[in-house]
Amino acid sequence: MVISEHWLPVANWERMLLTELFEEFSFWVFAKKMVSEDVKNQSLEYGKPPWVFKGSALYQFHLVKSETARALIPKEFKLVEAFGYTLGGFFLANYEDSPVGKFDELVILAGTVWNPPTSCTWASRVIVSCDKACIHGKKEFGLPSQVATFSKNTSTFTNTNKRQLGGFLSKIGMDSSLEKNCMDVQVREIDGHAAMNICNINIASSAEAPHSTKGWLGPALKFSLPSFSGRTVHNPNLLKYSCQVECRLRAAPQAKVSDLSTSKADVKAPLDEQRELSMNVMLSKPILAFEFTSLIMKKNYLYPSKPNSVW
Repeated sequence: MVISEHWLPVANWERMLLTELFEEFSFWVFAKKMVSEDVKNQSLEYGKPPWVFKGSALYQFHLVKSETARALIPKEFKLVEAFGYTLGGFFLANYEDSPVGKFDELVILAGTVWNPPTSCTWASRVIVSCDKACIHGKKEFGLPSQVATFSKNTSTFTNTNKRQLGGFLSKIGMDSSLEKNCMDVQVREIDGHAAMNICNINIASSAEAPHSTKGWLGPALKFSLPSFSGRTVHNPNLLKYSCQVECRLRAAPQAKVSDLSTSKADVKAPLDEQRELSMNVMLSKPILAFEFTSLIMKKNYLYPSKPNSVW
């Protein structure tokens, strides 16, 4: 752009400075618009609900300290607790098919909240390996989503279960053979140019090999999970939705979680209190784990809500 000599009674160097500043401003307005359009287009790739996800998952329940959970859930919810603990845990999924293709997901569940006539677990952090899934989760579901890498390594270990337990373990879907495979899933959050190792999840064979036909895969089930989300900077509203789930379900060995947040990364991410509290959830006492195979999960429309509303 050329500024006319008669536009302002200024010297040549002032006119040149104004021109340069205007062009720089125009560039940043254009860049911001392009980024906004890109985010919008990535979200549109999901299409209209229901959004369908297919794959396998491990759902592990933990006893979480009530004080930890309360710091992560909205204040308007009543926490379901007993003796200073609530039921939380994590959901680790590998989607082979979704509106944006294959990706991994780790949902950290801070605790169980009560909303008559039902209760549900509150997701305090959602970590995904796909940028598009992260954007959609933030914008549409109001989820505290973060992008991460999921590095997977498989190894073999010797099972020390007593032989007399072998028959029982086999019947409930937990393979009791002496040689077993396990998988280490290392999760590393990425935030721009910053990165941080979060945790390592060691998963035993029956939970790690969802497509294996060895052993009983469990009954075929269909059920609905009512869920809440929102109360984030990206979507401050409280939202409710339901997940329609079809899967084969069986008991699984408990996964072992190791904290990697204190280890060195290429570039250290800034301190995040929500991340630290969510890691406390991951490191809390595991009590039960289930393996989902042949998983088909449909997420339906979201509606503005408030606690104690009727579904």
